[in-house]
Amino acid sequence: MDSIHRNVALLAGCQAMLLAVNSTLIAINGLAGLALAPMASLATVPVTCWVIGGALTTAPASLYMKRVGRQQGLLYGIAAGIPGILICGAALWLQSFWLLCAGTLVMGGSNAFGQYYRFAAADAASADYRPTAISLVLAGGLVGGILGPAVSRVTVDALTPRFMGAYLALIGFILVAIELLRSTRLPEPPAHDASASGRPLAVIAAQPEFVVAVTSGAIGYGVMNFLMTSTPIAMGACGHPYDDAAWVIASHVIGMFAPSFFTGRLITRLGVLPVMFAGAVLEVAAIAIALSGVAVAHFAWSLVLLGMGWNFLYVGGTALLTRTYRPEERAKAQGANEFVVFALMAVSSLSSGLVVTGAGWEKVNLLALPPLGVVMAAVLWLAWRGRARPDSVAA
Repeated sequence: MDSIHRNVALLAGCQAMLLAVNSTLIAINGLAGLALAPMASLATVPVTCWVIGGALTTAPASLYMKRVGRQQGLLYGIAAGIPGILICGAALWLQSFWLLCAGTLVMGGSNAFGQYYRFAAADAASADYRPTAISLVLAGGLVGGILGPAVSRVTVDALTPRFMGAYLALIGFILVAIELLRSTRLPEPPAHDASASGRPLAVIAAQPEFVVAVTSGAIGYGVMNFLMTSTPIAMGACGHPYDDAAWVIASHVIGMFAPSFFTGRLITRLGVLPVMFAGAVLEVAAIAIALSGVAVAHFAWSLVLLGMGWNFLYVGGTALLTRTYRPEERAKAQGANEFVVFALMAVSSLSSGLVVTGAGWEKVNLLALPPLGVVMAAVLWLAWRGRARPDSVAA
């Protein structure tokens, strides 16, 4: 196995551990917040703090890795999740809502580093293999999406108070990710790339491809997060037990990452814009199912399609983004993209708690439709311009 394929396999394993952590947090952060919050409308604030931690960290993380290299930066960033977990455990022990928010904030910063696994694979791959490398790394999330909720079902009541065991079990996933990262051989940044700045970010961001890549990826992620974050709370309000909610989240994560085994090839064969447009259509279809009923099956199938739509938009947006910057510009371009993604996730996670507890599950789904219309319009606009060519890398 050559070094590129070996790195992709190891980074896919790291992605699996990242998603084992994240899928567990998705399932329990809102519920733990609801148990500790002074009022129900604040239930998703811990989720929002998790996302804000990522938003605050993502640009500095990218610049830090430009200076010290991917491998060292990723190792330190992922390890920072351990103190975050311990803070969450202390919050549950002390029954402190705001300490829980502090812990999830720290974990969000660690998660921001993990979002660069796909870029680490893309940076080391050839232009032709890049969409496949991105897609295969994200495919590792399939394992984590199954493993995380499965472990949380066993550990959620293992310790008192409730949820503490599920949080502390996440340390094991982080330790595995650290060992996998130590085995990778990621290339160090060339001296020229580390010191050169390239074009101003404003110039890079003015490119139509950059605008559509960031808009589609961020809205696709924001809509997915808006619906996903509120799902365990909505299911609880409908009388469904935690085991059903954990199973639905696991199904959702399978929908998010199973397509990664072929999304890269679809992009190579059909082009990036058709795949991205199909992603928006799938998210609309997910909303239609959610509006048709509140049985466990409705929640499950809706979130499966939601995950598939996210995959097409996220992989497609990432692949399109890599065409817009030069090697020495990757840190600022990638950091800007991740900041916008995390910013929309923060807004969506906070507002989802307010909407689902105040206006109900139906309103949550209806509010998710207009942003998807923006994505469809943006993709069609770029297709009309004829700018998304395979050779449209920034010159």
